[in-house]
Amino acid sequence: MNYLKKVVLVIFCAFFSLAVMAQTHPSLMLTKANVVAVRKGVATYPLLRQSYQTVKNVADKALAAPIIVPVPKDGGGGYTHEAHKKNYSNMLSAATAYQISGEKKYADYVKNVLLNYASQYQKWPLHPKSKNKADAGRIFWQCLNDFVWQIYTIQAYDLVYDALPASDRKTIETQLFAPILKFFTEDKREVFDKIHNHGTWNLAAVGISGYVLNKKEYVETAIKGSKKDGKTGYLAQIDQLFSPDGYYMEGPYYQRYALLPFVLFAKAINNYEPSRKIFEYRDKLLAKAIQTSLQTSYTDKTFFPINDAIKDKTYESIELVYGVDLAYADIKPEVDLLDIARQQGRVIVSDAGLKVAKDLAAGKAVPFKYQTLFIKDGAKGEDGGLGILRNGPNTDQQAVLLKAGSQGMGHGHFDRLNLLFYDNTTEIFPDYGSARFHNIDTKNGGGYLPENNTWAKQTVAHNALVVDQTSHFNGELAPADATSPSLLYFSNQPNLKVVSAKEAEAYADVTMVRTVATVKVDGLEKPLIIDVVQGLSANQHQYDLPFWYQGQLVNTSFPVSATTDGLKALGTENGYQHIWLNASNKLQNNTGLVGLITKNRFYTTHFASSNPLEIKLVTIGANDPEMNLVHSKAFMLRSSGSNQTFVSIVETHGEKDPVDETVTGAQASVSDVRILNSDEKQTAISFMLNGKTHNYQINYTDKQNYVYFR
Repeated sequence: MNYLKKVVLVIFCAFFSLAVMAQTHPSLMLTKANVVAVRKGVATYPLLRQSYQTVKNVADKALAAPIIVPVPKDGGGGYTHEAHKKNYSNMLSAATAYQISGEKKYADYVKNVLLNYASQYQKWPLHPKSKNKADAGRIFWQCLNDFVWQIYTIQAYDLVYDALPASDRKTIETQLFAPILKFFTEDKREVFDKIHNHGTWNLAAVGISGYVLNKKEYVETAIKGSKKDGKTGYLAQIDQLFSPDGYYMEGPYYQRYALLPFVLFAKAINNYEPSRKIFEYRDKLLAKAIQTSLQTSYTDKTFFPINDAIKDKTYESIELVYGVDLAYADIKPEVDLLDIARQQGRVIVSDAGLKVAKDLAAGKAVPFKYQTLFIKDGAKGEDGGLGILRNGPNTDQQAVLLKAGSQGMGHGHFDRLNLLFYDNTTEIFPDYGSARFHNIDTKNGGGYLPENNTWAKQTVAHNALVVDQTSHFNGELAPADATSPSLLYFSNQPNLKVVSAKEAEAYADVTMVRTVATVKVDGLEKPLIIDVVQGLSANQHQYDLPFWYQGQLVNTSFPVSATTDGLKALGTENGYQHIWLNASNKLQNNTGLVGLITKNRFYTTHFASSNPLEIKLVTIGANDPEMNLVHSKAFMLRSSGSNQTFVSIVETHGEKDPVDETVTGAQASVSDVRILNSDEKQTAISFMLNGKTHNYQINYTDKQNYVYFR
């Protein structure tokens, strides 16, 4: 009897395993069980209808044009590059239009494009514009774009699968998809197993294709790595690239980019093998990653542009449309996500998009809840993180970010304890981001420019402390990747929000400590930002603290006499060679102020130094023969000594009305900023505000009473 039970159990398990991979199409974002409901939703819910109409317009335009599948030859932004990108986008749009309209012409278009690729793909060598064999693709100059192509294309194939003749499916699968998957898993095995966003795109393309094509071996390889030992593969990527808070170690820009393969592969796994409970994995890590991606944006929709970021990228990008739709529909329906979906202005025409559009139409959306928080970095949450301090409503929010996280691998910048400041829906103290004209072929093929290394990654390009005009870790990646800053203190109180962190390894004999607070004071409309930066050393050093700013200089406590001709670079290396020195002043009493107007609002930075203080007014553009650098301006505080403290108090005040030609509150209220004492145990300062003396104190060794203000 027991033997019979075992036989029955074995047969049942074998049947269940086959059933798991049983093919029903479509099976990914839009599933066969919900096609009718989504069709009805298109007719009922405005955002879904609008989103579908956009997709259908793309499809109709594609059908009206000849199919072009050129032999790959151009780099990023070039003709063939853009043609192949357009093809995968057109295929997915046409395939979606087929499912919603039922018109076979859309499926025929996808079929004809795929057959065209199938007739050529195996003839194509590695791309001629590839910069090295390891990263070379066949369709594109880098294999990353090949992976992206496959992820979009396999979705299109899944949507039209049942409309294609079996003979055409065989041709497409054997002459196109099989060679592609072989290329990804064998020729690009090193990338496939790499714990990096390129590896994520590769394995997601392989795994999703494995499900759609009923190739279980590819699914297992994608989930567990090429050796199927779990040391690489999808789960290892989730374990190693994200912190417990869902922060992706390469930074917000790359988190946004990497989310699409993570969430789309998770959706495929959940649809085909719900028993894996992938959305529950690592305490719902993917849901946290989506939420964290949104929390690392500002209210103008842009991501905080730390590391190699493209600065105008927003959460309206397709990756976050997928992410928000799936987070709301498949993981947890948090109603403030609907606010993001509303601002995105589109949903994926899919099961998830239906639910989002339906609940938006029902009026369930509430404003997105931006938070003051410290987001831990590192796989175990032990590699520092990002401190984000926010005040005010989403319509006019003050946000301050302290970057105290890990290097971020090759895309990281040498900017430990970098400070960013936003207000009034714009940057005030910005980050440069990357030096790159993305997909502009005439600018280094759309890739990173030489100035990305000589300028954008260097410490002086950021609002971070520079010692002896050298970058953190001497600009070397390996030692920077090996260590991270440490969080000293974080507090989120209604009137006093604080983040404090220490970096002890960026320089051989200097420990850096930065403590940033936002302080609400009676009589001021906006909180003050109090920024205390320490350099602690037993030896003499030169300390520079630049504040790169947006807007115009309108007030200073010192006379400005800028050089009118014969500008000279501030230095010869480590980014200083790209800085024009416009003016320089030695300040009396080691204090001063700089006033800006940015987007018709005034910002005055009051500063003090523990040692003799010099201020330099600088701009970018020196030693830039191809004019690659984006114009930027800064005021730089410079002092020399062993232990050095810079104190800055940023006051937001007044406004200019350009229509009525009126100005109010142009004069700052803070005055007489003084450093009373500062060492490794304590920093105490005072300042005057509207006739009253205020005291601010940091107790570095007392976690219970770390910050005091009155």
